Amino acid sequence: MIEIMRPILHPQLVNGVFGDPALYVELLFEKRALLFDLGDIHALPPRKILRLSDVFVSHTHMDHFIGFDWLLRLSLGRNKTLRMFGPAGFIAQVQSKLAAYTWNLVQNYQTDFTLVVTEIHAPGQAHSVRLRCRNGFAPEPLAPPILTGGTLLDEPLFRVRYTLLDHKIACLAFALEESAHVNVWKNKLSELQLAIGPWLRELKQAVLRGEPDEQTFRAWWKDGSTVRERWIPLGVLKERILSVVPGQKLAYVTDAVYHEENARRIVELAQGADILIIEAVFLDQDRDLAADKCHLTAVQAGMLARHAGAAQVVPFHFSPRYHDAGDRLRAEVFAAFRGE
Repeated sequence: MIEIMRPILHPQLVNGVFGDPALYVELLFEKRALLFDLGDIHALPPRKILRLSDVFVSHTHMDHFIGFDWLLRLSLGRNKTLRMFGPAGFIAQVQSKLAAYTWNLVQNYQTDFTLVVTEIHAPGQAHSVRLRCRNGFAPEPLAPPILTGGTLLDEPLFRVRYTLLDHKIACLAFALEESAHVNVWKNKLSELQLAIGPWLRELKQAVLRGEPDEQTFRAWWKDGSTVRERWIPLGVLKERILSVVPGQKLAYVTDAVYHEENARRIVELAQGADILIIEAVFLDQDRDLAADKCHLTAVQAGMLARHAGAAQVVPFHFSPRYHDAGDRLRAEVFAAFRGE
């Protein structure tokens, strides 16, 4: 039996393991992407940056936020709404960035690039504003978002959860969880005399939305210049050609001092992750320096990944002091991950 099964979440560390933190996650078939941290993003083609719908910033140290201006530059002049999330104080920091420029002619724009910025305070408490280009990015207060169970976004295809970590300032870590993975059995499709086409994406979305089994669904495809279609109960399609399995889970953790409470929160957030992307800034021999700098060592990162039951660990955010010793950092992470 042949299954059409492709990962939906495609993560990419924009600047490798030594450069500014920025994790670009493309959502397959959606023409959409998410960004976790906003370091230098010049390595991303503009077409990829313009797919961004949401940006999640752990904190605003320069290496995590310097990419804001380039993102703004590419987005201006477009009818686009971009959501941004960060820790307490984030709204004022975005406004300060915007205030560095003069916006006296934006009322003449035909488009209205808009930022919706949310800052997270204590768990479950947040504040949001809307900043519109044609309004000179003056803040427009929005109703406070409801953050239930540590969830920032909850959409049919995925949700994003967060936790607050201690970096001697508040720092956010994130988990991106696909709602479910709907797979198509290719040979079963042939048995029903149905063809592959855009309708399969529509079918997956209907299943993820939880539409009722008795609802009839339009299967359609092109046969040359002719459009073929059949109307079939959704429950029949689910039973005959689909399998629904748990979706992917990615966790992103960076800039945290190692102590018991941070460790507990990281393990809880990353529990069962398919991929845990986690900082491993210092070698274990430099763990005192790591504590002074409020970062994790490679051994600590690997141990946290093991305790979280992650299937795969991807270390990053290596200190430049190890520019010729990246392999040693990786070795320490993976040895601790395996429990050696």
